[in-house]
Amino acid sequence: MSVRENIASNIKTVIDAISSPDVKLCTRQPFELEELSQQQYPAVIVQTSEENRDDLELGSGAKTRSGTIDFIVLGFVKGSDTNIDTLRNALITAIETALESDITRDSNALDTEIVQVETDEGTLFPVGGIRMTIRCMYQYQSGTP
Repeated sequence: MSVRENIASNIKTVIDAISSPDVKLCTRQPFELEELSQQQYPAVIVQTSEENRDDLELGSGAKTRSGTIDFIVLGFVKGSDTNIDTLRNALITAIETALESDITRDSNALDTEIVQVETDEGTLFPVGGIRMTIRCMYQYQSGTP
């Protein structure tokens, strides 16, 4: 597998292992919210987004390159009018804490940081949605991202 795929797989695996709140569904494939049962919340989608790449070496031959790649983490909780914001915040905190336990993504990345967090601000009620942008910096040999 490529380094970028290893990083994406690690993010999914780490989020899938969160036990408080217990992430019931973690996937890299989109799904229809309407098709989820109450028992499948919290649910999370991890998807690869944008990437910037740069050469670290000049000249011919194998080149070390660097990449800065963003992953979008979409999370969904289900609650009531008294706890939806609390449930969203708990999921955000749990994801951030889990990802910060190994910023190297199992030695595939140089750094991992959460660069943006957004919520649905109640537009999906009784479901609460979050969107987190996770940025990873890594190096690889040209032709093997």
